[in-house]
Amino acid sequence: MAKIPRNFRLLEELEKGEKGIGDGSCSYGLEDGDDIMMSNWNGTIIGPGHTVHENRIYSLKIHCGASYPDDPPTVHFISRVNLPFVNQANGKVELTKLNVLAKWNRESSIETVLVSIRREMAAFNNRKLPQPPEGSVF
Repeated sequence: MAKIPRNFRLLEELEKGEKGIGDGSCSYGLEDGDDIMMSNWNGTIIGPGHTVHENRIYSLKIHCGASYPDDPPTVHFISRVNLPFVNQANGKVELTKLNVLAKWNRESSIETVLVSIRREMAAFNNRKLPQPPEGSVF
């Protein structure tokens, strides 16, 4: 099977991200439309209902390195959040603590990362974790 070049893959992801994902609870796009390498992205997650995250909007920065999609992107929360896989000093999502990043494969995408993070927010162990004040940032 032919390997899709990085930029073709990222163009596909950009198109999909601009259209929105499913119910609109996650979205993503390029940080700078002039970024020809398509490396730096912004992501947004709307907190899942019936959790401490409900009605909160979380902003993230996503960086797709030169070896993406062979290697996972780096993901940082801009919005403060208390989750076991987020470094509380800098907002970085720890690769080894979030399954979608720890078990990364070429079929994974920015979308699968954001959806996975949102799913983790709703998980039994995370849904009631005390959270920093809304609007606080790393």
